[in-house]
Amino acid sequence: MQNLYLNFRAAAIDGGIVEPYLLEGDGNQPQPALRALQWHELPPLFAGKNVLFLSHGFNVNYAEGARALGRLGSHLALPEPDLFIGILWPGDAWLPVVNYPFEGNDANRCGRLLADFCDRWLATAQSISFASHSLGARLILSAAQRMSRRLHLLCLTAAAVDRDVLEAEFKWAAANAERIVVLASRDDQVLKLAFRVGDPLSDLLQGESITARPALGYGGPSAGSGHLVERPWQIRSGYGHGDYLPPSGPQPSPTATAWQRVAEFIERAFYDQPRDWPR
Repeated sequence: MQNLYLNFRAAAIDGGIVEPYLLEGDGNQPQPALRALQWHELPPLFAGKNVLFLSHGFNVNYAEGARALGRLGSHLALPEPDLFIGILWPGDAWLPVVNYPFEGNDANRCGRLLADFCDRWLATAQSISFASHSLGARLILSAAQRMSRRLHLLCLTAAAVDRDVLEAEFKWAAANAERIVVLASRDDQVLKLAFRVGDPLSDLLQGESITARPALGYGGPSAGSGHLVERPWQIRSGYGHGDYLPPSGPQPSPTATAWQRVAEFIERAFYDQPRDWPR
């Protein structure tokens, strides 16, 4: 199946950020085979479409991102006139994890570039929606903050951002979305433990005041921003941080199916359908 990706990566692992360009191809393969679209192909591709962008999170290289998002896009199989586009961004490094404190800046920069891309190339799209996993939340919130048009949907799953961002750092992003949905899990040990260490360390290294608030993807929105988010947002069925997206290995895993419920939740949100989380 042909998948679409917006690529911000200068290299397959680590590397810098480039002006985003669109890729097309079969991303589900052990070695994704993707080609860059020509700029003249973009206006007719987006005209009249409802476009859903989805960003992966931290510590995902090019091939892993292409496979995971390709599998998700194939599962969704959005019908015409709708498009699913995976976002590939350099939130990884040759030495994983130690780069986390610096990746927030990369996510912010990619978000600004995403907003500029949408403003330039998606002016004739019928609607634009953003979804994310983990630190990808910072990328799409940065984009929503800068967008010149209102978004149809902001969907944040396992969001590795402070739980009060919708009323504080990204309050303009929240105001720029017709609807906001969140999936959070108190069984997410990565957000429960690692986020509380990595996020304050990131603040310290960047000369900012240190915060130690829970992650949005762990405890859900703060009391002050809870009214901005549609319920239900708390998953109660034991979801860990890696259960929200398809496995990214060279071969698909037939036993890993938890992500399919998340995909279907996102799809229902995209189409304004009832979103009760199945028990």
